[in-house]
Order: sequence, then C-alpha cells, then structure tokens
Amino acid sequence: MTGKLHWEQIYGTKAPDSVSWYAPHLVESLGYIEKTGAPKSAAILDVGGGESTLVDDLLNAGYDNVAVLDLSETALQVSKRRLGSRADGVRWLAADVLRHSFTPHSIDVWHDRAVFHFLTSSADRDAYVQQVLRTLKPGGHCIVGTFGPAGPERCSGLPVQRYDAGDLHGEFGGRFQLLEHSVSTHITPWGSEQQFVYCYCRLEH
Repeated sequence: MTGKLHWEQIYGTKAPDSVSWYAPHLVESLGYIEKTGAPKSAAILDVGGGESTLVDDLLNAGYDNVAVLDLSETALQVSKRRLGSRADGVRWLAADVLRHSFTPHSIDVWHDRAVFHFLTSSADRDAYVQQVLRTLKPGGHCIVGTFGPAGPERCSGLPVQRYDAGDLHGEFGGRFQLLEHSVSTHITPWGSEQQFVYCYCRLEH
C-alpha cells in the first residue's frame, strides 16, 4: 500500500475537483449500492472515500449508517467541512484498509472505487481480500471499481494494476458470487477519458 504521506501531500496541494478521479456523483457506485436492496439502516463502508461525494449522495438517499475510510486525514476533513453538521452522522476512519482492525462481520456493503488498483503486490491484494472476508457479513455485498484494461497505467505518480471483470473477480475468489459487472468511462476534470471496470458481488455463507 502506498504511504500516508504521499496521499496527504496529494490532498493537501490539490483542490477536491482537480484530481483525476473527481466526479460530482458516483453514479455507478450508488446504482450498485441501491441494487443490493440493503435497508437504509445497512452498514455501508466506503473505502478510499476521502473527498468523494458518495457519502453525500448516500445521506441524501436516506442511508444512515455510513462509514468512510481513507489514509488521508486531510481528505476526510474536506468531506467533513462539505457536509457540515451532517458529518456527525458519519463514521470517519483515517486508516490503512490493509491494517485497520475492523469489527468482524460488521459491514453489509463494502464499496471501493479506485483503491484496489493501487495494490500492485499479490501480498497486498491478498491482505485486502482477507479484510473483506473478515469484515463483511455473510450475504453482504462487495462493490469494487478499478481501472480497466484500457485505463491508465499510472495514477497520482504511482503504478496501478488494471483489470478486466474476470481478472478482478478472480482476485477475490469463489466465496464471492459475481452478480454483475460493467465497464464505464470516467471523464477527468480536464476532459481525458479513463476506463473503469466494476464488479458487484455477494459474499456467500
């Protein structure tokens, strides 16, 4: 996993809407979360959610048990300021997803847009999957978005691992039933295109 200092520098020197992954709304992510059919009280974890507006849209949709995890405290503070008093209803975790001590089987929906593809070593990817297995409730859902085969080879000065849907699902293994996958094109703030692949899975009992 890349270092905390790297991401603190990124978020400390760039405006929220000037980073390549910025989107005013994460339409695919929200759509998949709604497809889970999870109740509004479901425990939802947004991994790498830092400055993302997904938490805003989840709160607007009535979800009231949302946690946002990011390595960067700076990024989390941006979202807290944006949400104002509503931030008090969100659980904020400044932590490394690979090492954080999650409560076992405490999460109904695990969401990650653009963290997993930074894990370029098999050991880190294995550690990530083990965290998901420990943290998701049986029958819970996992939504992961990464750069697709035609996506960038680097992001924020770091190498990334690109995936098609089969390879991405293969990283997680047989206990994750693939329910749906999709390919989308993200337009960066400066107008370039980035291919993303999403996998939507359910953790089998």
